Parts: sequence; C-alpha cells; structure tokens
Amino acid sequence: MYEVEVKVPAELDRVRLLLESRYGDGDGDGSGNGSRNEDKHGNENGDVDGDTALDATPAGTVVQTDTYYDAPHRSFAETDEALRIRRERRPDSDQNRADGHDGDTRVTYKGPLVDDESKTREEAETAIGNGETFDSILTNLGFEPAATVRKERERYTVVIDTDTTVTANTSPTEFTITLDAVDDVGEYVEVETEVESEIELKSARDGAYTVLESLGLDPDDQLRTSYLGLLLDS
Repeated sequence: MYEVEVKVPAELDRVRLLLESRYGDGDGDGSGNGSRNEDKHGNENGDVDGDTALDATPAGTVVQTDTYYDAPHRSFAETDEALRIRRERRPDSDQNRADGHDGDTRVTYKGPLVDDESKTREEAETAIGNGETFDSILTNLGFEPAATVRKERERYTVVIDTDTTVTANTSPTEFTITLDAVDDVGEYVEVETEVESEIELKSARDGAYTVLESLGLDPDDQLRTSYLGLLLDS
C-alpha cells in the first residue's frame, strides 16, 4: 500500500470557508460574483474558479498525538523511515480515560519517499489495543521515543475522476483533505489518498494537485518534510 500525500502551508480559515460553503457558488465566498482575473491555476487571490469547483463532504475533527521512535539498529533519520504510535481522540472527548484517548490507537511504519514530487511512501499500519503497552514493548526492544507531534485535524473527503494510467479511461478516486493545526509548527493543508501499486502513483498525485488547485493552493508550494522534521528543525 502506498500513501500519496501533498502538503502545503495554508491559511486554514480561508480554506475552511471554501470547504464549508461546499464551493456552491463557484466563487468560494457565496456572493455569486464569479468575475475575476485568473492566475496560473485559474484563481485570483486564492478564490475558487467555477470550472474547478468540487463538492467536499465533512469527515470530522480529531486531535492526534504521534510519538515517533528511534531504532536501536539503524538511524531512521538517515534511512528516511519512521515508526510511530498514533493516539487519536475527538476534541470534545473525556481525557480522563486510560491513555487519555477515546479513539483509535495505531502503530505505523513509513518507508522512504518514493518520488521527488510528493510525500508518497510505502506504509504499513494497524490498530493496537493499548498504546502504553505497545510503547513498553518497543522500549524493551531498544526503541526510544524521539519526539511527539500533536495536531488538530479537520477532515473532508472529495471524489474526483483520475486517469487510470493503464487505460485511456478515468475512474473516481476519493481524496482526503485535511486542515492541520500543528503545535509549534503551523497550519497546513494535506491532500492524500491510498493506492495499491506504483503504476497508480502518478494519476493519484495529479489528482491531489487538482484538489489543491481547486482550493486556490499551489502544488509548487508543497513541503516534503514531515511534521516531525519541521518540529525538530523549529
């Protein structure tokens, strides 16, 4: 499984306004005034052009706390890999429960970046019953916590047609749009999807670019550095 992800810095209030209006008027502000000059992506001052309007569906907001680990047998910083435990809860949840979380707890391995145009990686992830227990297993095996990244994530989903690459046809692909407010790092928008094989990577990446452009965001502004890397560099 490959996770295809494109991430750019963004003003979340502006992007949220566009998403919550569901692009209904084709101009992003609900005014019905669609007349404007277009930039190279068909937008002016970040407004959405009617020709690129998408219909996004809210998918909820969560708070994620990601603990990353260093390995005893190699340097993940040098190999561009990552191992983390992610604890997730709703913003309004009761934090007095065991582990402080009421949602999913998952362990994830991320492999090195596989291209030069996005944050696409091979990824393996599974749910675990108790984060503290799994942390104990890792530390007893020599893995040490390196850093913790906390963020509030507001998600939307959108389905667009993407090229299948194998044929001349297109197929509907679901993308997740995530508005991230990351502690000590800043505000970003991620667009991502998952594909099974390398042959699907280009069409998925092009689809992610299309979604970004429909939000008035420029794929050329993307950052391929992880939130962990941005935090460690701050």
